[in-house]
Amino acid sequence: MASALALLEAREEAGLTQAKLAEKSGVPKTTIVRIENGSNTTIETLTKLANALGRPLTLRIDPMSAL
Repeated sequence: MASALALLEAREEAGLTQAKLAEKSGVPKTTIVRIENGSNTTIETLTKLANALGRPLTLRIDPMSAL
């Protein structure tokens, strides 16, 4: 869910609608909607979106907590 919030915040800070981000990134608007609603996506898609937003894509892998 962190990527959904990060994408939404970055898009809004850039002053872009979902449609404008889709046009700029080459990613379908329906995909952007799904990601912002919490669906998983590929690193390739996130890279396209980050590039269109002029933002670096950062991947963080947290250690598993004890079960």
